[in-house]
Amino acid sequence: MKNLNKASTSFRHAGMDDEAYDAYVQRMRIEEYPMLKGALPLHCRLAHQLTINTDTTYLDHAGTTLYAKSLIERFSADMISSLHGNPHSASSSSQNTAAKIDDIRLRLLQLFKADPDDFDVVFVANATAGIKLVADAFRDSQDGFWYGYHRDSHTSLVGVRELAAEHHCFASDEELEKWVESIPSGTYDHARVRLCAFPAQSNMNGRRLPLSWSGRIRNAAAQDMYTLLDAASLVSTSPLDLSNASLAPDFTVMSLYKIFGFPDLGALVVRKAAGHVLRRRKYFGGGTVDMVVSLTEQWHAKKSDSLHDLLEDGTLPIHSIMAIEPALDVHRELFGTLDRVSRHTARLAKDLYDGLSSLRHGNNTAVCEMYKDSKSTYGDLKSQGPIIAFNIRNGEGAWISNPEIEKLAAVKNIQLRTGGL
Repeated sequence: MKNLNKASTSFRHAGMDDEAYDAYVQRMRIEEYPMLKGALPLHCRLAHQLTINTDTTYLDHAGTTLYAKSLIERFSADMISSLHGNPHSASSSSQNTAAKIDDIRLRLLQLFKADPDDFDVVFVANATAGIKLVADAFRDSQDGFWYGYHRDSHTSLVGVRELAAEHHCFASDEELEKWVESIPSGTYDHARVRLCAFPAQSNMNGRRLPLSWSGRIRNAAAQDMYTLLDAASLVSTSPLDLSNASLAPDFTVMSLYKIFGFPDLGALVVRKAAGHVLRRRKYFGGGTVDMVVSLTEQWHAKKSDSLHDLLEDGTLPIHSIMAIEPALDVHRELFGTLDRVSRHTARLAKDLYDGLSSLRHGNNTAVCEMYKDSKSTYGDLKSQGPIIAFNIRNGEGAWISNPEIEKLAAVKNIQLRTGGL
């Protein structure tokens, strides 16, 4: 690993020509991702008698990215050499764990340029769990809540409508823009608390939505108007800047395994000025209260010192949280910054999109039906992320089914995502 570490330092702090860059990526793939050199599935081995290359082409980073070998080695070394106790206890191992978890919260906020005076991090299972935590708190508001969501929202954001007293789906950017402009006039005035949700990047086609909506909605509304940003797809390959708390979303959810590959954990970043809404949540779990009375009287006192203490039910997944520290270190050493990752993946996506778009059958009909939003351009970091959505047609123009595509991909050991929307 000595040579790789030297190259990674150069990658972070100095420019590389194309040849050196390609050599670095190839070496990193071999040394850090040995799982890509795996064997074919049994049915493929029998069919091809091991006559084809067994290198894996992994294209499902939208589901989870691959974890680096160095990350697992460092995490394993820490687990073997350190004693991590339950942070709810008073022992030295427990207190050391609690202090380390606090440090990791700060490092996560630093990754997104979020001031700890303005933001807090709540650890959750994944982005969906973070969305549900916010939704449950809003549902427990006295009169329920109004919910608006963009049509490009992931299923987990759409599901929040089932908890809302009223809900509305914005069919386009233009409709949401019109709604934002109408807020000061009271056209959409409600007695209920309101929550507007949208993704930073579409899971379907990778289009990037305007992050300015959060600040504009807050500035337009007098009170009781909040924003929820699903950043899981975006931050898997791109930076998110939360340095301006007045313009940032009130609640931002993400899945850390989509950034680092490991651990299987998510995070809810809460703007502290909006934290009082989450304190309305009625449910309480172990570790989130200071006192509980259960017999003659039924009463409890919630913790009030920090949002994460109030919202993280039960014992934290402490070992998974410990893995975030080496995940951050290895990610920085291998890739430098999320901005560098963004530029790299944007170039790959543009090349792939151009190649797929140009494929033709013998009769000159298109092989791929591409699904790209007219507002976005591959290679433009502001408008488009590295997701490519398409179907395949045969020479007569008929659709080729997803199972057939999956079968063909498996033969070539290509891992990709298929499904419906």
